[in-house]
Amino acid sequence: MAILPPPTPFNRIRLAASLMTVLIPGAVSQPAGFNYDESAVPAYALPDPLVNLVGDPVNTAEQWTGQRRSEVLGLFAEHVYGHTPPGAVDVHHELTESNDHVFDGRARRQQVRLHFRANGHEIAADLLIYLPRTATGPVPLFLGLNFFGNHTITTDPEVHLNQNWMRSNPEIGVVDHRATADSRGAYARRWPVELILQRGYGLATLYSGDIDPDVDDGFQNGVHPLFYANGQTQPAANEWGTLAAWAWGLSRSLDYLETDNTIDASRVAVLGHSRLGKAALWAGARDERFALVISNNSGCGGAALSRRRFGETIERINTSFPHWFCGGHQRYNGREDDLPIDQHMLLALMAPRPVYVASAVEDLWADPRGEFLAARHAEPVYALLGRSGLGIENFPPVNQPVGDTIGYHVRTGKHDVTIYDWQRYLDFADRHFTARN
Repeated sequence: MAILPPPTPFNRIRLAASLMTVLIPGAVSQPAGFNYDESAVPAYALPDPLVNLVGDPVNTAEQWTGQRRSEVLGLFAEHVYGHTPPGAVDVHHELTESNDHVFDGRARRQQVRLHFRANGHEIAADLLIYLPRTATGPVPLFLGLNFFGNHTITTDPEVHLNQNWMRSNPEIGVVDHRATADSRGAYARRWPVELILQRGYGLATLYSGDIDPDVDDGFQNGVHPLFYANGQTQPAANEWGTLAAWAWGLSRSLDYLETDNTIDASRVAVLGHSRLGKAALWAGARDERFALVISNNSGCGGAALSRRRFGETIERINTSFPHWFCGGHQRYNGREDDLPIDQHMLLALMAPRPVYVASAVEDLWADPRGEFLAARHAEPVYALLGRSGLGIENFPPVNQPVGDTIGYHVRTGKHDVTIYDWQRYLDFADRHFTARN
């Protein structure tokens, strides 16, 4: 559907519209020198997810599932996230701690170390799992990566303090790239564990840096060396970067969850915030076992359309974080229109599974409107597969969630994960997971 947006209320919305008074104050907290003005968004044409590589229309669900979906997935691997190398990895799971009476007896806790070994290299990742103790059968579960270790998502004193490298952040107790006891519970406000349990869901999380440190270290640490061929010292230009490694880690976590008969592994929602939202989307695209996919403020390289050049751009993200994407992604710095895909096609890869995209009005860096438009332009694929999408044409009011199989909200506030976000995700999961029972 090569879409060339004219200046209409739908795709060339000026900040003088209804959200002007909310969006403008947030602009001052965004990096200077980038576009935050809807009137400066260039005209652009979106690639059509329902036209295949030879230019033929995709008219049936069979054509999408049998050919076009794999084409789109391959394009994202080749040009954005990188191909995940094939290869055998020795995997060993070790239960390092468990307790059936946490949170005053309302929950069970497990801490499982996932060991990965290949090519004389080994890494380990700690998976923290909470399950409601009163559950009478296998429970659905939310799975997500965290930024600074499992011990930061809860004040639970028995959660292991992570010992691996992480970005220094003295304000939360990460000093000289290592966690201290002061970092315990630093991000508990982003992970309402007891609310999740009360709603009948489990929660599993692991530190992203256990899989691959968030640093441009030439891919010498983390999971990448497990897959190097003889003589290889870093990924090829079209091989995976850190985001794809994190996505790989989410799938390996799901492998473990499938072995636990107290967890309903057919109802696992994968979610992430910011850069971890980008990884969650790529995990959901690559691994169709994830039953529901959630992007929270994932922005450029996540749910936001790259061609809008609003807020963070491909060039800026590749300059600041050259390790996130494949090396070949650099060729699109300042050349967004040359990409054979855009992020609406990433969201379409979730179809027919439910996907939820969330934005925040003050988070102009992540382009809330671009995230909405990506969800909007994923709808034709959902429709082809017999699913309804957002069901609206225009950007929705603040704090009013919309959509069916594609969900979306833009809330008040900044770049963050809030209780409001989690309440919407729980409601969305209730609707879709209950419908499957």
